[in-house]
Amino acid sequence: MSTPARVVGWKAWGARSGVAEAISLAWRAGRARLLLEVLVTLTGAALPVAAAWFTKETIDRLVRADVEPRTVLPAVLGLVGSGLLVAVSTRVARYLRAESDRAIGLIAQDRLFASLERFTGLARFEDPSFQDTLRLAQQSSGYASGQLVGGLLSTLTALVTAAGFVGSLLVISPLLTLVVVLAAGPALLAQLRLSRRQARVAWEISPVQRREFFYSTLLSTVEAAKEIRLFGTGPFLRDRMRAERIASNLAHRRLDRQELLTHGGLALMSAAIGGAGLVWAAVQAASGHLSVGSISMLVAAIAGVQNGMAQATSSVANAHQQLLLFDHYLTVTRAAPDLPVRKTGRRLSSLTTGIELRDVWFRYGADHPWVLRGVNLVIPRGRVVALVGANGAGKSTLVKLLCRFYDPERGTITWDGEDIRDLSPEELRHRMSVVFQDFMRYDLTAAENVGMGDITAMGEPRRLEQAARMAGVHETLTALPAGYRTQLSRVFHGGLNGSDESIGVQLSGGQWQRVALARAFLRDRRDLLILDEPSSGLDPAAEYELSARLREHRAGQTSILISHRLGTIRDADVIVTLVDGRVAEEGSHDELMRRGGHYAELFRLQARGYQSVDPAKPAAARREDVGWSTS
Repeated sequence: MSTPARVVGWKAWGARSGVAEAISLAWRAGRARLLLEVLVTLTGAALPVAAAWFTKETIDRLVRADVEPRTVLPAVLGLVGSGLLVAVSTRVARYLRAESDRAIGLIAQDRLFASLERFTGLARFEDPSFQDTLRLAQQSSGYASGQLVGGLLSTLTALVTAAGFVGSLLVISPLLTLVVVLAAGPALLAQLRLSRRQARVAWEISPVQRREFFYSTLLSTVEAAKEIRLFGTGPFLRDRMRAERIASNLAHRRLDRQELLTHGGLALMSAAIGGAGLVWAAVQAASGHLSVGSISMLVAAIAGVQNGMAQATSSVANAHQQLLLFDHYLTVTRAAPDLPVRKTGRRLSSLTTGIELRDVWFRYGADHPWVLRGVNLVIPRGRVVALVGANGAGKSTLVKLLCRFYDPERGTITWDGEDIRDLSPEELRHRMSVVFQDFMRYDLTAAENVGMGDITAMGEPRRLEQAARMAGVHETLTALPAGYRTQLSRVFHGGLNGSDESIGVQLSGGQWQRVALARAFLRDRRDLLILDEPSSGLDPAAEYELSARLREHRAGQTSILISHRLGTIRDADVIVTLVDGRVAEEGSHDELMRRGGHYAELFRLQARGYQSVDPAKPAAARREDVGWSTS
């Protein structure tokens, strides 16, 4: 992934690659428009030179003693025509550039997020360095690619204009031409150095800006509003946000000062050269070596060369900076898949025997502790396996490995005896239905929230309603202001047509959990059902009702059930207790209770919480009775 070294040590081949990619995007966005833009650009670049020559001819003819209107008219008409064409070409070029920016940005953004879909795992999304690269890549996809093409065209315009004025100035004074051209060298080097500094600052402050955005989001979203107001943490978070903004401003201030010194020095140098040229021209005119028109041409040529070279230098520097930022886009779009598949040519078949974990070890990084330690587990087809254990025992991590969001560091996971690393992740997940503990709450309509479980059902209201009924949330969604068309969010409000669908509604935690379950139930006829804490947000009555629905739904289906509420998993075919990332015991509820091990102890502790409590006991003893001390 991208690092500060990538920004500082940017290579020529990377520049060529970035330029080629940007031009390819522009060509794909509209080849006819791009060719027209180049034509208009070249025409506009030549017009200032033509206008300067027409001005010279007009002045020279006007100062003649025998001047006649018919001799002046062609030069004047040429000057007027040049001015009109400059005005028109400028507006046309601006319109074409805006159209190109929008078209290129659309394609670049789509390509970026299509590239993200190749990352089938989660590791890169949990990497702060990748998050910084991705943020800069998103910015680049929105404007850098278009600005890069625009910068190249601006450079072309400036160089054509400067070349025309250099030729014009060369006719008048070769020595002065040499001085003006050589002065552009230091300016180019200074601008390139400044552009590298700008790109480096953009990388360095990226974490700062992400933290500032994090604090601003906390202070402005409804999810955090309750706790912030109850605990009075607003000033604390605001101070944190302000500190990040101050750090960002400080970095920009140092950059602005460097820009001031660089641009100020270049402006003084240009003014000095222009002044010296004007003095020389005045002396030559006084001695009769230059005509009045030649003086105007010389002044225009010096200004044109300086402005053209300055514009070219600025455009090159800006293009260089955009290329440095565009490199983040290329880093993401050209990154290899994070979980490569060993091609076997075999398609994934329906589960016939079961899933097996063989000596599975896993940790989230080389500097992290082991989460799973030599796990051996068989999940037979058509059986319900429940996972039990304290927080951090590895239950949810095991689910992530089964979904192949990560690969084990050691050991294998097999589907009917075949290593899942040899299978297509898309096909593997297509055969699963999962409710995650940290399920998503989409800022979409109720129908879309359910339909996200299987987008092929988006246009089938009956399937959506059937899944919602199974999850016990159909009546809730039907009673919403616009029924299933109601937006389950207050983030977006007010449709283009002002319809009722724009009304945002917030569901309760338990209602959201049922929507997540409906999403999973929509994926019917799957080989594996995984439920990670499916009833954690429900009250006892709702939990009892849901448990009955789940037993009915998963009958005869291969299922994995994770729950801290042991009463909901006691009817599982096999209960597996995880302790410190290892399988401590497994068996049915009755078998594990007879053994009196970890599961039996956890079950008795929970059951004790539902027994009567003697109010005469001390508070500490009462807490122990209900199992509070075991949390």
